[in-house]
Amino acid sequence: MTKQPLLVLGPLMPYLLEELEKRYAVEKLYEEKDALGFLQAHAGRFRAAATSTFTGLKADMIDLLPALEIVSSFGVGTDSLDVAYANKKGIKVANTPDVLNEDTANMAISLLLAVTRDIVANDRFVREGRWARGETPPLAQGIEGKKVGLVGLGRIGSVIAGKLLAFGCDVSYHTRNKRGDVSYTYYADLVAMARDCAALIAILPGGDATQGIISRDVLKALGPQGTFINIARGTVVDEVALVELLQSGELGRAGLDVFVDEPNVPEALYTLDNVVLQPHMGSATVETRKAMADRVVSNLENYFAGK
Repeated sequence: MTKQPLLVLGPLMPYLLEELEKRYAVEKLYEEKDALGFLQAHAGRFRAAATSTFTGLKADMIDLLPALEIVSSFGVGTDSLDVAYANKKGIKVANTPDVLNEDTANMAISLLLAVTRDIVANDRFVREGRWARGETPPLAQGIEGKKVGLVGLGRIGSVIAGKLLAFGCDVSYHTRNKRGDVSYTYYADLVAMARDCAALIAILPGGDATQGIISRDVLKALGPQGTFINIARGTVVDEVALVELLQSGELGRAGLDVFVDEPNVPEALYTLDNVVLQPHMGSATVETRKAMADRVVSNLENYFAGK
């Protein structure tokens, strides 16, 4: 039986690529020396494409694929996918929600604990021999009983909220509209929520609609005792203001898994003990990435099976 052609737009994890190659006639566009020439010659063959949130799919690429019916993306974010344009063209866009909720939420909690309890700074304190020399590290901060504000309360945000309750935190949230199915305190005013909270966790989609929503005013309202955690997208925060306020002490601490210009991180953050940095590892566990890969495959299979 002839395999359905599948265009892979960018690098994917080896396990996923292997599973796709078992089922489809895979062509790796990212390995073509003349990608445009390849598309001009072969674009009409591809009813399906696979991509990721890192590679994305923009309108100009969609226009080069006249037969495209479905794109299956590895990742939950859609800010790198031109979903509206794809829908206008009748192209189905599928991603991998839900399977990454728990581990991404765990990263948020891990960063919150790592930053407030000075885990990384104290690890360095021991390794540098300072404890052995008789020095004493400063006291850290606890989170029990503290108010933690979630900027976003979707699938992952809701899981984070449940985990925060287990740590004895008082959960509040900011979204465009108040939800009627939760009892957490709702704030329509993000600055007001920041002012009332010990920590803010950003877990909302990227894109134009949320760019810079965590503004300088929000960060200043969080204050010198406050903690900011970002596992959303780097674009949701005013990164210049974030760095300046962390340097000046006007913002207390931050745990950052995402940045505006990944993998480039503002170098000023490297020397700050009040910041914990991660290389966009929110869902990066063996178990979750395998589940995400399986969802990419099943999205394609279900489409071609008419499900």
